Amino acid sequence: MRKVLVTGGAGYIGSHTVVALIERGFEVVVVDNFCNSSPLVLPRMAEITGVEPQVVEADLLDRSALDDLFSVHQFDAVVHFAGLKAVGESVQNPLLYYKNNVAGSLNLFAAMQAHICLNLVFSSSATVYGDPDSVPIKEDFRLSPTNPYGRTKLMVEEILADLGNANPQWRIALLRYFNPVGAHPSGSIGEMPNGTPNNLMPYITQVAAGTLQQLSVFGDDYPTKDGTGVRDYIHVMDLAAAHLAALLKLPQQETSVRAYNIGTGVGYSVLQMIDAFETESGVNIPYTITNRRPGDIAECYADCERSKRELGWRAHRDLVEMMRDQWRWQSLNPQGYR
Repeated sequence: MRKVLVTGGAGYIGSHTVVALIERGFEVVVVDNFCNSSPLVLPRMAEITGVEPQVVEADLLDRSALDDLFSVHQFDAVVHFAGLKAVGESVQNPLLYYKNNVAGSLNLFAAMQAHICLNLVFSSSATVYGDPDSVPIKEDFRLSPTNPYGRTKLMVEEILADLGNANPQWRIALLRYFNPVGAHPSGSIGEMPNGTPNNLMPYITQVAAGTLQQLSVFGDDYPTKDGTGVRDYIHVMDLAAAHLAALLKLPQQETSVRAYNIGTGVGYSVLQMIDAFETESGVNIPYTITNRRPGDIAECYADCERSKRELGWRAHRDLVEMMRDQWRWQSLNPQGYR
């Protein structure tokens, strides 16, 4: 397995995974519509790896573009990141999320099937579990997402399960990852969302940099250690390594479709994350407590034993490294890739 298509490969998680794949010797082709990423990430990846990946600017909603892509290249596998990912936005505009995340994925899978490329690593999410009955969360827990974004991920998982049942030659890994943070240690690539960040860490670092005035903490009345939401934060470089491990495992995967939790197994509250960042950066983060966001849950962290056992993968980087690398990226790139 040598040639891999990475959808959304210019995005935050995609770009770090492309770097990991190239460093492992894979030939990578990226397809991206750059709706929430920048083509300026491509030369940054080349600086890190010595190789600039081939890039096709296209949208997964364009089926003919996908067929052209698969006709030109003989892909051994696909790593599928492309999709919209903001929980709050999905609540406000669900049709956009169902069209982009589900319909786009259907086009991709149809093109893969037509061109007999049946190896896939899918970027799923811990949001498929919804509000869990207990933590840590295992892969066999009830799946009941609480927002449209999570439901799009579950819908795609169910489509892939049906594909695997219909044709046992498919080999599909569903990576349900928790909360990616951090950046490449070089500081060359990282997370820089368009507009106001939806995720905690880029918001914290933009407040630290003076780009944003203060952080809003959504709710302090959850049944958690300090009342704020608890999440499992994982360094994006560990997450990239998980995609590589899943890709290498596909030929030996015993079932057509297999789900894996990708996290650290440790939960940190919002206030703990603020404190950890202030300690590492030396910068004070002003914040205000506001109402809970629709679709948010109290506590979410992973049981990753299956990933350790079957993929030979586990997270190596701690909270200090997450904060250090996130702040290095923000400090070196105050305007992101602009």
